[in-house]
Amino acid sequence: MRIYSLQDFIKYLEKNGELVRIKTEVDARLEVVEISIRALHEGMPALLFEKVHGSRFPLAMNVLASEKRIELALGKHPDQLGEELIAFMEEAVPPKPKTFLKHPGIAKRLFCTLPKTISRPPSQQVVSSPDLNEFPITTSWPEDGGRFITLPQVFTYDPQTGKRNVGMYRMHVFDKQTTGMHWQIQKGGGFHYYRAKKMGKEFQIAVALGTDPALLLATVAALPEGIDEVMFSGFLRGKRTRMAKGKTISMLVPADAEFILEGTVHLTELRMEGPFGDHFGHYSLAAEFPVFSINTITHRRNPIYPATVVGRPPMEDKYLGNATQQVLGPLIRLIHPEICDLWAYYEAGFHNLLVVSVEERYRKEAMKTALSVMGEGQLSLTKCIITVSEDVNPRDFYAVLKAIHEHFDPAYDFIMIPKVPLDTLDFTSYKMNLGSKMIIDATRNGPKNTVNEDVLKLQDFERLLKRIDTRITDWKIIGETLLVVTVPNDGKEIVTTLTRSPEIIGPKIIAATSPDVNIHDLEQTIWGIFTRFDAERDIVFTQEKLVGISPVFRGKMGIDATWKVGYPSPLVMPDEIIDKVNKRWDTYWK
Repeated sequence: MRIYSLQDFIKYLEKNGELVRIKTEVDARLEVVEISIRALHEGMPALLFEKVHGSRFPLAMNVLASEKRIELALGKHPDQLGEELIAFMEEAVPPKPKTFLKHPGIAKRLFCTLPKTISRPPSQQVVSSPDLNEFPITTSWPEDGGRFITLPQVFTYDPQTGKRNVGMYRMHVFDKQTTGMHWQIQKGGGFHYYRAKKMGKEFQIAVALGTDPALLLATVAALPEGIDEVMFSGFLRGKRTRMAKGKTISMLVPADAEFILEGTVHLTELRMEGPFGDHFGHYSLAAEFPVFSINTITHRRNPIYPATVVGRPPMEDKYLGNATQQVLGPLIRLIHPEICDLWAYYEAGFHNLLVVSVEERYRKEAMKTALSVMGEGQLSLTKCIITVSEDVNPRDFYAVLKAIHEHFDPAYDFIMIPKVPLDTLDFTSYKMNLGSKMIIDATRNGPKNTVNEDVLKLQDFERLLKRIDTRITDWKIIGETLLVVTVPNDGKEIVTTLTRSPEIIGPKIIAATSPDVNIHDLEQTIWGIFTRFDAERDIVFTQEKLVGISPVFRGKMGIDATWKVGYPSPLVMPDEIIDKVNKRWDTYWK
């Protein structure tokens, strides 16, 4: 089946039993969000809400919220596509005709990267004055600053070079024709806006709502700066992306989108945007961002509005982010041949934890690689990098912990980098866009660490921890390496005491988490640890000293990953919405 549009894909999902139509009228404020979160957690199909209160358009959610739907979108598993792509690229320099013959599937996809311009696009069948109040725009969390467009695909062009960028930046709806434009640091659209401001040129943009999965996945992919997402979508789809000239702006827009918003971003006007519940599982605080004014809206005759939910993982972005890194991850080997694999953990919001497996050709090459990766495009926003040897699977958290247990010596294998750019959504340093990072080198770079396992097994951790500090209410040891304890908020004193206690033998890392984290669920434990600490302020070691101006650390590492005063609130759905959905649950599926 040819899939050019969201509606094509919805029909394809329905044909494959991967779509449910909900005919019960629902509210776009919180109710549809709670329904979609539960449906995702229960492994249910994608959702098409046909009646949304106050809107004349249906609403699609969870369209790509499963591995099966990702495979249906791409035609194969993203891991397979990624390996085929790197195999082709490694043989294609210098280019030889036999390379294309050897990899006909990839060659065909590459030939589809050139977009195709058409004159009568479905996305312009109806032209109307801007009125966002007609849209079923969702409010995801109770303390959000208002309604947010959560799946916008923002088309910008560099005013100097003419290069195109397509990015996804949340849009806070201010009124029927004005929104915020949340350009975080290290985003292509933000770079184009910066250049337009510098040149004093009018900055026209277009926002597509509802495209086929290939263009959506290309939009969220962490492509190198300057690589055209529209061309990459043609590669993913295996068919050329269709574009058309905008109605009121001098730029090309997706021909098969459900909606196109055409307009201008003001070069001097900023407006408070947010707060907004984001994929770190907390609210990102309100701040000033550019303003987007819509000139006109075009759409299909019977369009479908798309939305997603971001929040405490897992959410739909788990599947979007994993798919794009499975396809693009192997390409890092073109720049770093020593890298065997890498994996960013969705549980930590992707940017907070990256594991890289490295084949070391000389001592400490892995540390060099980690420092280099921290300067690569979107990877430069990574807060914590762990390097492991080539035979360790970066996606297996237990295998990573085992490598740390056997090979990590903080005196030689730990680097903390303070006062550097950090993800805009990271709140742990209390300073937007700034914070600290750390590198843990767990490659085989010396003798294996050993622990007397008999001593470890004989320890009565329950009694021991209670004796050390009675405020510890729960604990768990993960992989003999990581001791996680539940303590009250602001737990620096407790984690310091535990880290420096000679009675605790075995675990290399001790992490303190707050009571809202279920430490008996690995997914939630990773989230609870890696989204709530600042490396410069919240890391301690058994021994710390300065040699000259160089810090030297020894013994166990402690992480205070508790919620602190000044952090934004974690995301919690109100009881009344939960009760409402509970009472209506059976009616949604009739």
